[in-house]
Amino acid sequence: MEEDLKISKRKPSYPISSQLDAYLSNYRRNIDLPIFYSDLLRFQGSVVVYDKNDEDTLWVRVYYNEYEREEIDLSLKQVYSSLISDGSQGILKYLNVDAIDFCTFGNSKPFRIKVRNILNDNYTYFYVKKADASRIYGLELEHMLSPYNLNFLVCRDTLIEEHIAGIPGDEFIKSMLNDCNSSEKSQIAKEFVKFNERCMIRLLGDMRSYNYVIVPTHDFDHVVFKIRAIDFDQQCYEGNLKIYRPQFFKENYKMVELVRDKIQKESIDQYKIEERSIVAKRMISFHDRINALLHCMETDELSIKKHIDLLKEDIYNYTLDVNFRKSETMGQVVKNALDFVKRNYEGINPKPF
Repeated sequence: MEEDLKISKRKPSYPISSQLDAYLSNYRRNIDLPIFYSDLLRFQGSVVVYDKNDEDTLWVRVYYNEYEREEIDLSLKQVYSSLISDGSQGILKYLNVDAIDFCTFGNSKPFRIKVRNILNDNYTYFYVKKADASRIYGLELEHMLSPYNLNFLVCRDTLIEEHIAGIPGDEFIKSMLNDCNSSEKSQIAKEFVKFNERCMIRLLGDMRSYNYVIVPTHDFDHVVFKIRAIDFDQQCYEGNLKIYRPQFFKENYKMVELVRDKIQKESIDQYKIEERSIVAKRMISFHDRINALLHCMETDELSIKKHIDLLKEDIYNYTLDVNFRKSETMGQVVKNALDFVKRNYEGINPKPF
């Protein structure tokens, strides 16, 4: 059942520890950047960006002094080359920075960069954000435990993320869901069950409808829909377990309603088991890397004591696993949650998480 869940309005930005920095270097996520988040904040003015229906998108298009813009554009093209290609300078002459947008909504306040290939007018986006340890952990966990690879780079206090293409969940629910046929609605309901389970297992919070996208793919005579998270700001910060379960947000009510209408309880249980098994298999595949990441998380500060105490008790009541009560950090809570799922996959646990 959906609720009006309360999420911390001002989640602090946690610095990157030396341990996490070493991990990022080891897996080639660290890079020397020619421009930083703070450099882009020096814009001289902005204009509101409206969507095709003339509604405010909560993004503004920023502009800079003429003598700065040329250097900023060159630096952003170099960042694009490092993120998407091999970092060489050869492609820069074929690129143009069409727009730099700034989001005034939410904690991360990102810049969205639109880069166009001038030879064929193909374009793509990437984002420049202030680096936050919890967001980086969220990106890495998504990369390893979800069906999707993620490309991002970090340099000191700046995070570069590639764009995740798809239809924003809120827009899809509002404008497109009703037009889907019965088979498509059943498939979307199934995907929401699996998405809900995946978020809970790895403690990714605040998956309201505007924080994930629907990705349609045409396959022979039908369309396959997938659901992807696009915001990792609330990775294991809150103390309420329901915040890590998309089904409890009022913004997802229509998706929950769809599950009720289209999926029987036995099938829901089946899809949950499928998703837990897939996550466990990915943990085995990424064994060394995920252990290295969790080792960093265990000692990192990612939340406040009140939230840690609430969450570990919530999960203990759900699983009856005493390891959660022994957790002293959010990283340990995440590690115990993933270990619980893996043990369940291996037939050790008496009940699923």
